[in-house]
This record gives sequence, structure tokens and C-alpha cells, in this order.
Amino acid sequence: MTDGNSSENVDPGVLDLLRLTMVPGVGPKTSRTLIDRFGSAGEGIDAPESSLRDVPGVGPRLAEKIARARRDVDPQAELDRCRKLGVRIVARGEEGYPPLLGDIPDPPTLLYVQGTIEPADQLAIALVGSRKCTPYGMRIAEKLGSSLARVGLTVVSGLARGIDAAAHRGALSSGGRTIAVLANGLGEIYPPEHGELARDVAASGALISESPMGQSPLAGLFPQRNRVISGLSLGVVVVEATPRSGSLSTARHATDQNREVFAVPGPVDSLPSRGCHYLIRDGAKLVETVDDILEELGPLVREVRASPEEPTIRHPAELSLTDQERNLLGRLDNDGVAIDALIVATGLTASQVMATLSVLELRRLVRRLPGPRYVRV
Repeated sequence: MTDGNSSENVDPGVLDLLRLTMVPGVGPKTSRTLIDRFGSAGEGIDAPESSLRDVPGVGPRLAEKIARARRDVDPQAELDRCRKLGVRIVARGEEGYPPLLGDIPDPPTLLYVQGTIEPADQLAIALVGSRKCTPYGMRIAEKLGSSLARVGLTVVSGLARGIDAAAHRGALSSGGRTIAVLANGLGEIYPPEHGELARDVAASGALISESPMGQSPLAGLFPQRNRVISGLSLGVVVVEATPRSGSLSTARHATDQNREVFAVPGPVDSLPSRGCHYLIRDGAKLVETVDDILEELGPLVREVRASPEEPTIRHPAELSLTDQERNLLGRLDNDGVAIDALIVATGLTASQVMATLSVLELRRLVRRLPGPRYVRV
């Protein structure tokens, strides 16, 4: 939509879409409904109030705000502010919009992005938990964030105090990618003491929000933000959570979005771990190490190429393979390859090929056919 470097010569339709999403009270469902009803954001803004009131989810007060949007909302000023802060806006359906997020029931209409979103970020895991966490929770969150980053997974969290901050710092300590999803606008970092952390995250991943730049961090926006955290991820790991923790809403969103849910156990008498124990009791995968996460994740809906030099990835467990295992796996196809051909292609000995295939078969990444031939699952 815009790269944050120029706000001139912007398409009027783009400005209208931005204007509509900036109207207070217009969320992704309402904006999508208005566009479907009237044909475009501009037509929706210019529709009579009487017609707007007939749209599901639009009452008299919101209809009045939409009808006054041409007078009251200045999308050009929003674009100028984005340009000054290096923020770009990506609309759903455009190149650069995260494919996983686009698949959820109520994806954001627009994303404000400071930093970069890369193809490798389709291999992401969310790490979330309590703001008032224990030293144990902080240690585990940072350790898991670091381990996930080392195997090549992007760590997604919410930049909040406690577990979220530890997860981001863990990923950064291993030189990995991490994404922070904010409930407020990117014009101001919240909490304010995480300004330096936010800069580090943007330099090694991205800060993301669906809220206009000047939006303050209202309590009601955090549950809405949580669906974006889970929507960006293959699964959600809850490290510590009380029974009333907002992190449990992220787990519920993950379930609704058909994502995996994981939980880290804690002491049985620890209130901050009680929410995690509830999740495990209800079927969440118990997590002790990063291997527990990789083993549980199923095949990807779409193949991912982390970089142009890397082979395509069909299963997140492939990220933890050795170079030899990855090399051999990359030689397989859907039709089956004979062992003799694999020996020639890889330069490995027959015993090395057989041993490596055994490991890959145990990990359910390859399957043996008569012949014997092997196919990539």
C-alpha cells in the first residue's frame, strides 16, 4: 500500500480504505461488510446514513461517524506520520501481507509494519504469558525464545512486560527473527520502558499493529490484538498464566484458528502456572523443550522457502535437521528416489544414506516404498 518513504501520488482508493479503517468503531469485520455491501471503501464512506444504518454491525452513531469521515479523518496526515517513522501500511491481499494471518476468520484490513515481514516468518511460534511472572517463567520464556530462534523459527509475542519481553529477548540473543504485535498504534511504544527493545525487534523482524498510528493502548484492544499474535503463528506457547490471564485468550484464538496450543507446566501450587495446567488438562501439548514443539507441529498448509538458497520446507521439524539430513531430504521428491541414486547425488556412503533415511523415517519426514525407494512426506 505504502512503503513509508513517500506519501505523494497515493491512489484515492487506497486513501479511502485507510480513511475507513481510521473511523473509530470500524473494525475488520465492519470494514469488510461495508466494502462488500457498497463495492469499495469510498462508496461506503459516501453512502447515505440511512443506508449505512442498515448494514449489520453499524448502528446510528457509527453510521454518523462514517458519513462524516471525509470531513473528520485525514488519511494523508496518517501517511505522513508513517513516512517519518519508517512505517509502511500493507492491505490484506497485497504482497507482503502474512499468508497465515490472511487465513483467519477476521484478518486485519490493514497492517502497520515497522521493520520487515519475510517469507521465513510463515514459520513462526507465539510465546506469551503473564506480565506479573515469576523468575522461573522469565527464564523458561527466554530459553524457549532462544531455542526457537536457533532452529529457524520466528518468535511472535506482544512486547508486554514479563513473559513477552523475555521471549523477544531470547530470540534476539540467538540472532533470530522476532515480531511484536502491539494493541496500540506504532506512533508510541507501550509500555514506554520497552522503547529500546522495540527498536531491536524492528531491526531483527517487525513491529506490527492494526491500529492507527495515534491509537492509545486501551484495555479492549488487547484481546483483539491477541488474535493477530496467534494468527501469525503455527502455534501458541503459554509459559505462565493465571486463570484470568489475557494469554489464555490468545490460546482460545489459536484453537479457533486451527493452530496448535502448547503450555509450559509449573509448580502445582503456583498461581501463575495454574492457567497453563488448565490448558494441559484440556489437551494442550506439554512443553519442556523446543523439541516438544517441533514434534507436535504437523505438515504445513503451504510449502515455505526460508531463503532463495534453502530448499522448500514442508514440516517445521525439518528446521532442526543436520546439514546432512537436510541435504538428503532435499533430494527426495513425490515419486520416490532409489538408494543408489541418493548415494550418487549426495556423495554419502551407502551406510550413511541408510542411517540418515532411518532418522528421517523416524521423524515421519520420509516414507519407504517398494524397491526400495523413498519419498518425502
